[in-house]
Amino acid sequence: MEILHYTAFTTDPTGGNRAGVVLDASTLDSSQMQAIATRLGYSESAFLTRREDGSYNVRYFAPSTEVQFCGHATIAAAVALAQAFGTGPLMFHTPVGEIPLDTFVHDGAARATLTSVDTQVAELSAEVRGRLLTALRLRADELDPALPVLVSFAGNWHPIVPVASAEILASFDYDFDLLAALMAEQGWGATVNVVFRLTGNSFESRNPFPPGGVREDAATGSAAASLGGYLRQVDELELPAVVSVLQGHHMGSPSQLQITIPETGGIQVSGSAVRLEI
Repeated sequence: MEILHYTAFTTDPTGGNRAGVVLDASTLDSSQMQAIATRLGYSESAFLTRREDGSYNVRYFAPSTEVQFCGHATIAAAVALAQAFGTGPLMFHTPVGEIPLDTFVHDGAARATLTSVDTQVAELSAEVRGRLLTALRLRADELDPALPVLVSFAGNWHPIVPVASAEILASFDYDFDLLAALMAEQGWGATVNVVFRLTGNSFESRNPFPPGGVREDAATGSAAASLGGYLRQVDELELPAVVSVLQGHHMGSPSQLQITIPETGGIQVSGSAVRLEI
């Protein structure tokens, strides 16, 4: 068994979001996968087992728990497979369903595109919304008045919290324990996606991740897919649309994610990944 180290949604080894990747986890049980993820300390790691038809069963572990789906580790694992066996289509069987992928080389960089499961978007009660803002240390007047606070699913449920300025996003801080408790109560097992709209088709994003034991995620593919579903639901863009998400630069690890939003079905999330020699 070999543990590979990748950073996803970047072409720069110093940027992106790191993930451990095990391309053959067939000999590992759940406790061993969790132990590896805990030791690595990355926000998530992906463990693959090849099926007879050439597709892969995939499980994802954060440092403190198993998670149902992870976008950046999916991109990292797909690029790792492409570099080991050649580019082309892939199919990952994850706890949330089938995730089709395509891998390719663009401008000399290895890239992958995943297609999420179908999206869902729901409203928050006034009480939960208020508690969420309290945990995020955000006031109601710091929110973007043009975009609602909703919860969106594209493999994981992510609250989408649009703020009114880049300055508010840059100074963003939150109460880790309070947010962790609320997310556990609500069954939100991934991140909260706090965003600022730079232009019509570009966003900055910050993603606190208490359920995984990580204060902030540098690039969150699942949250990007959920943002795509959210934007489609609130009818903010002419579809199909391509949206750019910048993340991680507030924590010194700049990342770029590209979302393609069709009129129906899953959201496509694309990015590069770089293998790290560790």
